[in-house]
Amino acid sequence: MARTSHPTAAGRALRSPVVFSLLAGVVIGALFLLGTGADPFTAYGAVLTGSLGADGIGSTLSTGTSVLGMALASAVPLRAGLINLGGDGQMVLGGIAAAVTGLYAPLPAPFAVALALLAGMAAGGAYAALAALCENRFGVPLLVSSLLLSYPAVSLASYLARYPLKEPGSSLPQTRALPEGVALPAFGSSTVTAGLLLVVLAAVAYRFVDSRTAVGYEIRMTGLNPRFTAYAGVERAGLTLRLMATSGALAGLVGAIGVLSFPYRFLDGALTAPGYTWTGLTAALLAAAAPLGTVLASFFFAVLQVGGLSMERATEVPRELTQVLQAIVIVFLAARLRFPRRRRRLSETEKPVAQGEFA
Repeated sequence: MARTSHPTAAGRALRSPVVFSLLAGVVIGALFLLGTGADPFTAYGAVLTGSLGADGIGSTLSTGTSVLGMALASAVPLRAGLINLGGDGQMVLGGIAAAVTGLYAPLPAPFAVALALLAGMAAGGAYAALAALCENRFGVPLLVSSLLLSYPAVSLASYLARYPLKEPGSSLPQTRALPEGVALPAFGSSTVTAGLLLVVLAAVAYRFVDSRTAVGYEIRMTGLNPRFTAYAGVERAGLTLRLMATSGALAGLVGAIGVLSFPYRFLDGALTAPGYTWTGLTAALLAAAAPLGTVLASFFFAVLQVGGLSMERATEVPRELTQVLQAIVIVFLAARLRFPRRRRRLSETEKPVAQGEFA
């Protein structure tokens, strides 16, 4: 009697599409480094020390705050099979709304900070809900509506920062600095603020709703089989509206955190230039929108983004290589998720033929 061997934990981990994709990205990145004449061990060592060392961990956590926030903003609708590509517009509107609130709210500093955060979330959530309404009422696909609505939002915020709200006498397109005390508390002398705690709390809430509530179950089932959930009575239009509003609120929160942190003002382009929206979307895709996986993937990409600068200094390899690594990981993940299904279909079609031959 043949004995069946059970795969070990290490074997199951290696068979995971995510682990396989990460390993493939690391190996191909090493080949790129060898092609440029750099030592892969030195380069990867510089990435780790530059992002996780004493001098870099603060920057990694600051970057990770924005990356994780935008990853959650992408993961919430993605769990139901919806993709929000308007993160830039929602984040920027959240930032400019927080700046206006912080500048003009006649409240004590702590209340002004809280109101600015709420204003940022409200602005981002309302704008994302507009994209959902375009799909529900006018039939415009969510991918198109969310992406195209992002451009006027970014342009409006740029106009406000350059003209009505521009700091007098400054050559930069930025608003005036927020009043004294209207800022998120920082941890010591680092650039890490309480915004990190807010984003982590949002991740915990997402995990709880996803795994412990009926709403989370409906969202997961909609992503797996929307036709089944429609037969079960889940209203697709209402779910889309709620998920997009939540997604936009998270993106607006990231924008508000950016304004309420150094340099404590809205600077045109400062929120969109680092590419937090697309990095967050990549992290959510890598984790298949799973809560814990989204957190880990966000931290991984924050390490790459910050460590890329150290790698550039140590090996003279452009830090854009880390963006290439991100793309390679996603390509391998897509291929890894696609091929097993094809192999299963082939095996199912070949099985009856084999049985017929020996019948």
